[in-house]
Amino acid sequence: MRFFRCLPLLAIGLAMAVPAFGQSQAAPVPAIAMPAHDRLLPLEGGQNFRDLGGYRTADGRVVKWDRIYRSGAMSRLTEKDFAWLAAHDLKTVVDFRDTRERTAEPVNWPATAKPTVLSRDYAMEHGMFMNALLKPDQTGEEVSKVMATLYRDIPNLFADQYRTLFEQLLATDGAVAFNCSAGKDRTGVAAAILLSVLGVDRETVIQDYLLSNAHFRPQAMKADDPNMAMFRKLPPEAVKALMGVDRHYIEAAFATMEAYPGGMKGYYREKLGLDDVKIASLRAKYLTRAGA
Repeated sequence: MRFFRCLPLLAIGLAMAVPAFGQSQAAPVPAIAMPAHDRLLPLEGGQNFRDLGGYRTADGRVVKWDRIYRSGAMSRLTEKDFAWLAAHDLKTVVDFRDTRERTAEPVNWPATAKPTVLSRDYAMEHGMFMNALLKPDQTGEEVSKVMATLYRDIPNLFADQYRTLFEQLLATDGAVAFNCSAGKDRTGVAAAILLSVLGVDRETVIQDYLLSNAHFRPQAMKADDPNMAMFRKLPPEAVKALMGVDRHYIEAAFATMEAYPGGMKGYYREKLGLDDVKIASLRAKYLTRAGA
């Protein structure tokens, strides 16, 4: 299958030492049980590798720690990182990257600590998207508008991959991780859907999404990507809009899902294959009582 190249594929190209930006958006997340855990995993080569545990749900339960991870590319994980993940029972990885991305940055899992890795062979074309975004006179506001438009498409474009993620969450006896290249767009939408399915409130979901402004490290990306020269031509405010996340982006994705008959539940059912029974099973598996 062929899609237009989405933001995550552009993000992989900007490897300059771009300062962290927009961190004021990544405000302390509400509705979280104060943990004896770090949200960002202690990995030497991790890229935006985070635990989704600790968030409170509407019924007073809490998402379990050490069961669901979201991440960027895992190609720079070290021997110590692989050992840490194995010790924390990582059993399945759902990789949203396209064929080109996975070929360019493979993950060399050691035989003794290799989880089941699921991915799809597809290519995302970038022509229309690149033409819209990479004009030298592009403003940050213009880039933000294009980004919001792209986010409106993500829930449908990646529904098959997201369905696979939920199938694995239901089937896997152990921890599950899902990732793209930057861990903020395809992965960000997936995490927002997952937390919503588990019953976490919308504002908390958005604040988790915005944490990528603090934890995504563009300087850790490859320096030899052919898109680099094009990115250098963009003004700083356009780069900021391109490389960061904004609540308007994820709200655009939610708007697409809410437009389904039945709203979010209609999207869950039609695109992800999640009925009430499966949603209840997910909640029983990944939620716990606060303090338990």
